Amino acid sequence: MANRLAHETSPYLLQHKDNPVDWYPWGDDALARAREEDKPILLSIGYSACHWCHVMEHESFEDPETAALMNERFVCIKLDREERPDLDAIYMEACQAMTGSGGWPLNVFLTPEQVPFYAGTYFPPESRMGMPGWRDVLAAVADAWDKRRAEIRAGGERIAQRLRGGALLEPSREPLDPRALGEAMAGLRAGYDRAHGGFGGAPKFPPASALELLLRRGETEMSFHTLRAMASGGMYDQVGGGFARYSVDAYWLVPHFEKMLYDNALLARAYLHGWQVAQAGPARGQGGGDERLFRRVCEETLDWALAEMRAPEGGFFSALDADSEGVEGKFYVWSVEEMREALAGEPDTDEAIAWFGATDRGNFEGRNIPVRGPGFPDRLPLWRRRLYDARARRVWPGLDDKRLASWNALMISALAEAGAVLERSDYLEAATACADFISRDLRDRDGRLLRTWKDGRAKLNAYLEDHAFLLEALLTLYEASFEPRWFAEARALADAMIARFADEENGGFFETSSDHERLVARRKDLEDHPIPSGNASAAYGLLRLAALTGEHEYEARAVSTLRLMHEFAPKHPQAFGHLLQALDFHLSPVKEVALVGDDVRPLERVVRGAFRPHVVLAAASSSAAQDDGVPLLQGRAPVDGRPAAYVCERFACKAPVTDPGELERLLA
Repeated sequence: MANRLAHETSPYLLQHKDNPVDWYPWGDDALARAREEDKPILLSIGYSACHWCHVMEHESFEDPETAALMNERFVCIKLDREERPDLDAIYMEACQAMTGSGGWPLNVFLTPEQVPFYAGTYFPPESRMGMPGWRDVLAAVADAWDKRRAEIRAGGERIAQRLRGGALLEPSREPLDPRALGEAMAGLRAGYDRAHGGFGGAPKFPPASALELLLRRGETEMSFHTLRAMASGGMYDQVGGGFARYSVDAYWLVPHFEKMLYDNALLARAYLHGWQVAQAGPARGQGGGDERLFRRVCEETLDWALAEMRAPEGGFFSALDADSEGVEGKFYVWSVEEMREALAGEPDTDEAIAWFGATDRGNFEGRNIPVRGPGFPDRLPLWRRRLYDARARRVWPGLDDKRLASWNALMISALAEAGAVLERSDYLEAATACADFISRDLRDRDGRLLRTWKDGRAKLNAYLEDHAFLLEALLTLYEASFEPRWFAEARALADAMIARFADEENGGFFETSSDHERLVARRKDLEDHPIPSGNASAAYGLLRLAALTGEHEYEARAVSTLRLMHEFAPKHPQAFGHLLQALDFHLSPVKEVALVGDDVRPLERVVRGAFRPHVVLAAASSSAAQDDGVPLLQGRAPVDGRPAAYVCERFACKAPVTDPGELERLLA
């Protein structure tokens, strides 16, 4: 008999609907029962692509005896961390404070008042390898609650205050200093892995935000090496495109095989920017190795997203599981014979197998994770297609098909910018369709943004990251398409974000809105790893909006966020890469470019022909420039009937130019 999770839409929660555990989703029913019966809450948090979440479910949550113990002594709640990042952040902070580490599955025991008093991650069914068994943990926690209930509750207020985390920060009185960016660059250099690229050792996560910071600061040694290394190993899917979540080793070979939408959106954009920098260098126009590789990886990644992650209504699914047929990575690895069979009839089969690095001994548990060989063989697209078609006949990994507002916004940004820069209309059309989906289907009756959508149902209040990522995405989509409706939506969203999330006392933004349910703590989302934080994204989006509108209020809100973190962020640049990009944008001379005329494409190509992170762009036909609602375009007109470019800084403009060469010089 199914439990209460059968009525949920989250694929992760639905995976547990047939457990004998009497699971509740997070909500009033579970919390009220805990209060009425004065029972502790067992909160178990995970996500659908989490390998060890599946293991613990099979070992413990599917076991009737274990489930009976859980049901008798606790109110049991299952939570999808991707649907509820607010609760995940609170209780992950508690776990890290209590144990010194964290991860998923995350199992936390709470008082009926939602205050955590014991936490851990994966527990085996019986004690082994220094880990206590899950049934022993259940018995010990239940016994402690029975015998020391008052003592456990006594520290509740102190613990709740500590869980506010970054919300306790006060703004710095020190001025925002460009030297902080130099300090951040030095910090990245100190942690740089000169042998394999990236930063630190194993496990190694793709450092998208740090790479973007390096590229915008003009650094190519560390950034190019890391982009090359990630694209050449097994963490990148050499057959189908797209990146796995991280590498378990230091050299990008063996991935944790799950594929997340957010990683691929962020990395596609990093490779696009890497290509822009590379093609503007000494090998410009000559198809140099980095130039060609970075563009291919950007396009292969976005093509993968369109092929495997795009939903019929225009949104994007969340993740592909690491496991298939109960084995992690089985879908992605090959024997030499399997490759030979897939490539049968090709005259260069041995060359193809060697190029992908496959051997009889294998590079992963006796099988082969394909890696990238040297150069760009002419027949590589054919090899990839043959292998892809053969792989597609295997049992596929599980798909998490919920659509999350924030992750979809990241994909809008990547598709929109790549569509404009690479002149790929299919990318721009996909970005527009996704933005239409969010505007249409991820709203409540009052027009407020919602977090998640699946099976025709949108639900859950959107968080700061949903608003902030979408703000950045809509501005990027406007700059890519010049459709004024996206600018108008971006501005309205920014105003709503300020009204509902801003901290009027200390600056910055709370993770949850002012009308969100009351939790044990109201926190601020600050760290940019593995995705940008809501605060960093809000700051960056508001700074860009300020440059397009001239509205000081937007800039002031962004600066209030920077003042919270600008002193310690440079000391930890891997953790605050997006915030440091916002700081760089604020401290740099930003050029506001307005294009006006009936055919601005030649001028537009100049702007997009290089990586210009300190430029905002607006454009309109001569007839629309005055009434499309974009302040940067007001008062602009063609010159002598010719399309014109106006290059401004803080709305003080140079004389308009009509020649692309002149525009290039003004932007240099």
